[in-house]
Amino acid sequence: MPRAAGPELNPAALAPTSAHGTSDRLARLRIAITYLWRHHRLPDLGEPRRFTEFVQHRKLFDCDPRLPAFSDKVAAKALIADRLGQDWITPTLWQGTLLPDRPPWPRPFVVKSRHGCNQRAFVRSPDDDWPAIRRISRTWMHRPYGGWLDEWLYRDIPRGLLVEPFIGSHGRLPLDYKFYVFGGEVACIQVHLDRETRHRWMLFDRDWNRFSSRTRDPDPPAPASLATMIAAAETLGHGFDFVRVDFYEIDGKPRFGEMTFYPGSGLDPFDPPEIDLMLGALWAKARLDSCSRTPPRYP
Repeated sequence: MPRAAGPELNPAALAPTSAHGTSDRLARLRIAITYLWRHHRLPDLGEPRRFTEFVQHRKLFDCDPRLPAFSDKVAAKALIADRLGQDWITPTLWQGTLLPDRPPWPRPFVVKSRHGCNQRAFVRSPDDDWPAIRRISRTWMHRPYGGWLDEWLYRDIPRGLLVEPFIGSHGRLPLDYKFYVFGGEVACIQVHLDRETRHRWMLFDRDWNRFSSRTRDPDPPAPASLATMIAAAETLGHGFDFVRVDFYEIDGKPRFGEMTFYPGSGLDPFDPPEIDLMLGALWAKARLDSCSRTPPRYP
C-alpha cells in the first residue's frame, strides 16, 4: 500500500485562479452541495486534504490549458501515439457529428462521444437497435457535458462522435486498469470488473497487492504487461500533479484507454475512507513539488 506523509499545504502555492472566475460563488455552492450529497460532509476547498477534495479544487482553480486536449477522445489519440507509439491506440473507424442511417462498420463496434464520459453504445449484432443509438447520440451532441458538475475542461472539447472496433473478447468488455499517477509516479491501480453488468472494482498497489475492495472476488492475476503499463502511465503523467491513466490488455499487449483529470468527479467514496486521505497526501506532495520546478511546456 503506498504511503506518504501529509505535508501542510500552502494555499498560496495552489495558484487560485478560478476556471469559473475568481468570484464564482455559484460554482463553489454547486460543488459543496454535490460533495455533501455524496460524502455527507462539506469539502474543504481552501486547504484540501482528501483526494476527493483535491478533485473539487481542480475544478475550481486548475486552468491548465492542456487538460481539454488530453481529455478529447479524438485529439488525445495523436498526443498519446506521439508519446507511446501508434500500437497503443485503438483505431478510429469513423468520426463526425451525425451517425449514418445504417452502420457500415463490421460488428462488433462501439459508438462514443468525443467530449464526454460514459457516453457510449455497443453494437454487437444486427438485432441491436440502431435507430435508438442514433437518437441517444443526438442527445450527446445537443447537451453540454460536465457543466452541472463544474468540470470546465469539457466545454473546450469540440462536440463529436467516433466509432471504434470492440476490443473485448467473446462479447465481454476487457478488464479496465486505471493508474493513479501523482507527480509522474504511479501510486496505485484500480481494476474494474464487469462494467456492463455487476460493476465492481478493486484497488492494488504497484506491486499488485490489494488494499481496497468492495467485492470478495478473488484477485485477478496481474496483467502480463503491468510493468510496461506503469512505465507508460508515468510517461503520460509527467508534468501533471495528478492524472488517472487507463489501459486495457488485449492479447497480452497494453492498449491506451483514456486520461482522466476528475475521476468520478471526486464524488465516489473510497473504502476504507482512509484511502481518500492517503491519496490526498500524495496529491498535496506532488503539487508542492511541482511549484518548485519549472512548469512544463504545453503542447
